[in-house]
Amino acid sequence: MNLLIKLRKSVMLFIKFMITLAVTVMFMQVWISNYAESLFSNRGNYVVVFSFIFLFVTFSSLFSAFRIGIYRIHEIIYSFSLAIIFTNVVMYLELSLIARDMVRIAPLLLGVISQIIAAAICSVCANMIYFKLYSARKVVAIFSDDMYGFELINKMSHISERFKIEYGLNAERSTFEQIKHQIDKYEAVVICGIDKDLQKRIISYCYTKEKRTYLLPDTTDIIINNSYNIQIGDTPVLMSRNRGFTIEQQLIKRVFDILISAFALVVTLPITVVCAIAIKLDDGGPVFYRQNRITKNGKIFNIIKFRSMRTDAEKDGAKKAVDNDDRITRVGRIIRAFRIDELPQLLNILFGDMSIVGPRPERIENVYEYSGVYPEFELRHKVKAGLTGLAQLYGKYNTRPEDKLHMDLTYIEHYSLLLDLKLIILTFKILFMKESTKGFDNNSSTVSKRENTEERLKEKENEN
Repeated sequence: MNLLIKLRKSVMLFIKFMITLAVTVMFMQVWISNYAESLFSNRGNYVVVFSFIFLFVTFSSLFSAFRIGIYRIHEIIYSFSLAIIFTNVVMYLELSLIARDMVRIAPLLLGVISQIIAAAICSVCANMIYFKLYSARKVVAIFSDDMYGFELINKMSHISERFKIEYGLNAERSTFEQIKHQIDKYEAVVICGIDKDLQKRIISYCYTKEKRTYLLPDTTDIIINNSYNIQIGDTPVLMSRNRGFTIEQQLIKRVFDILISAFALVVTLPITVVCAIAIKLDDGGPVFYRQNRITKNGKIFNIIKFRSMRTDAEKDGAKKAVDNDDRITRVGRIIRAFRIDELPQLLNILFGDMSIVGPRPERIENVYEYSGVYPEFELRHKVKAGLTGLAQLYGKYNTRPEDKLHMDLTYIEHYSLLLDLKLIILTFKILFMKESTKGFDNNSSTVSKRENTEERLKEKENEN
């Protein structure tokens, strides 16, 4: 086992190779046994096999299926399932093209089911091996009185397979010598919202001691993270362009938006018709819901959605959705769960008010509220609002505004057409993940979470 731990990266790479090999062999068995008309008489068959491997690895990477040990096991299985389905859809078209006719779909469909089962079994085994090789890191948390840091510590403490928060240290009540003494005892350090000068000293010390560091970034950190290294004489300098998208990027993105939204409107037309009829039959109210939202440069536009709440849902003023919200209709619960209520926004994209990918368009009152607490929230409006994006994919409905801001800024700073394609594909992954549509919880608060986290840290401190 000691040898395996030393070679653990190689072991995990081998496991990923074996999963790819198993799925590929299963496809080849189905292909050779059932699609003789799609076989070549020579080396052309190698191209088909290479195509399958390339597609499977690409989709698995896009859906983060290979992040074994990082994501929860059901997410890994779900990601592999999506990768297998997407890969086989493309391979079905390729086999039909070779045969010059639409081949039978049944054998390939059975093959997909077998591949998903095999991938699920391999994922469970790989996950077990991962945590045998990578035991949870013992972490010391260094924090201030800022509630935001306690939320991160609370989240990390719930991932016991990866993190063991062994000790908590309030930076405002500790000397630097005390902090260094505790850092020396543990494998990793999480730094949450402390004074910048002290943070700099701690990071330098961790770098010297080769301690892994988890840092809660602020807006400046995210912007600087995408800076360019330039040399001015004998002085290294970081340069941030801070210009948003270039003219070329805006043009390419607009053409991309028009093509994708037009295509999606045609493909989803049957779903749109069924949804509209269901909403009308449910309570007789209007099918669509319109609301003012904010997009690029603070422009206000009228967003279009399928109505998922009662017609009198906001008679007493705007309210955020909460868990088990009684304002949501029967049809509304279904279309919200699968994000179908968002489909009419394809028209907003076609009209130029939104983009396929970008920051989520917020209500006017929310922007005023969030900007009052986080002035940097306005930075999201450097680009058009989007139907999907980093914050929509990795956040939840009840994610903190500052977290959404940081994810949106990360997207803006790292924009590329390839990133847009990746986020569009990843959107399919969250359609069946209920937690991404979770509303605000009226029964909990940041203060109570902080108090619970403080109690756990004190318990750990007493144990030590």
